[in-house]
Amino acid sequence: MDRSGGTDGGSAAVETAPRETRSLIPATADAATLRRLADQVFSRAGGAPLVRGNSVRLLSDAVENYPAWLEAIGSARHTVHFENYIVHDDEVGRRFADALRERARTGVSVRVVYDWLGCLGKASSRFWRQLEEAGVEVRCYNRPRPGQPLGWIGRDHRKCLVVDGRVAFVTGLCVGRMWEASVPRGLSAWRDTGVEVRGPAVTEVAHAFADSWAVTGAPLPPEANPFDPAPAGDVDLRVIATTPGTGGLYRLDPLVASLARRTLWLTDAYFAGTSTYVQALQAAARDGVDVRLLVPGPGSDIPLMQAVSRAGYRALLEAGVRVFEWNGSMLHAKTAVADARWSRVGSTNLNLASWIGNRELDVVVENEAFGRQMEETFEEDLENATEIVLERWARVRPAGKVRPPRVRGAGGSTTRAAAGALRVGNALGSALAARRFHGPAERWLMAEGGLLLALLAAIGFLWPRLLAWPLAAFSLWMGLALLARSAHRRTGGPPGARER
Repeated sequence: MDRSGGTDGGSAAVETAPRETRSLIPATADAATLRRLADQVFSRAGGAPLVRGNSVRLLSDAVENYPAWLEAIGSARHTVHFENYIVHDDEVGRRFADALRERARTGVSVRVVYDWLGCLGKASSRFWRQLEEAGVEVRCYNRPRPGQPLGWIGRDHRKCLVVDGRVAFVTGLCVGRMWEASVPRGLSAWRDTGVEVRGPAVTEVAHAFADSWAVTGAPLPPEANPFDPAPAGDVDLRVIATTPGTGGLYRLDPLVASLARRTLWLTDAYFAGTSTYVQALQAAARDGVDVRLLVPGPGSDIPLMQAVSRAGYRALLEAGVRVFEWNGSMLHAKTAVADARWSRVGSTNLNLASWIGNRELDVVVENEAFGRQMEETFEEDLENATEIVLERWARVRPAGKVRPPRVRGAGGSTTRAAAGALRVGNALGSALAARRFHGPAERWLMAEGGLLLALLAAIGFLWPRLLAWPLAAFSLWMGLALLARSAHRRTGGPPGARER
């Protein structure tokens, strides 16, 4: 990291540094010491140890992910553990349901965790009941509870599959036909990315599933994960399994942006970066790092999130960050690669709701060969993207005019809406406080927000009960929930008891 170009200059810098710095970075630190310090920093920031001796296969889109998943399920002899935010009751969802039922009927222990809100309206109770009738154990994460009025906000946004404790898949893909191209319907496949992992790191993914299983009911029996995979390659990686409030990647992503020296290439489906993260990207770009951000274009499944992302373009572009919009159908991948040495693939989007509010699962790979693959994939994606630039009058140029057909009702998430609300709130707050100039995208959001507030005000003046009754009902619900929890604490439950 020393830019002085000589050992004496570096030593002088250490000698004149504060005492705390001298104690953390020894003046005689060699490359091995620095690697150990870096490993310590990444482990503590991400909350995950570096696991050595793995093999990792990069899988693009459903055309590579789905067949690999189904093949692994079909070869299962002991356990199949499947966790996914959304499973659609369509031809794709039924294909996976058939594979899971077939394994369960042969005596394999098959367990499935799905998210209540993610699957709301996507898969019926009949769909899950048919799985259970075949012997599949099914659990639903975070159904609404009377005692937790706001408990539904945090979601299980993970997408993973673990088979026999020997192979694991961590990915951004849910299960549904929108991830597959449909020529008769004139629909192109959603762009997404996943990885197949073999080796000791499979145990870490298995532990992540076990934790999700435990928060939805009784924990897994000890024999559910009896395998200890042997080394399968030379790839070092971390499995970062975040839960609401932990924020491992929220700490790690800005750190990576700060340490990148050559390139930092990001792909994200629902970008709404916090001020801290945006500033980290700006600082890297101003320091000469090639920072690029690829986000959905007109094919976004949530147009509001595209508007939210665009509201943040100007600050990035002015700092030298290059922004691209995908021209095809929905871009749903969540990936990053820095200096071809550090790569991330998984379920976490670059927004506060995903960083802090959800259960997420990502694989962070520290391997140059894999990093090169990630860079090649990113460059291939840019061939189907339009770069956004600042024109003469500092206006953001829209990306292309291509509007591919959309699949309605394909996704959606309250956490994405929450991320959008944060960005809208920031735009409105800075406008009211007159803190800075706003670009066209932010002005559009402010106009939308102003119209909505004016509409609510009109309703309040003309039909006050339409606002008062829902507010009163929600306040009563919150009050009763707090009283019930207070009574529960007084009458009985141990302070550390887990509430389901």
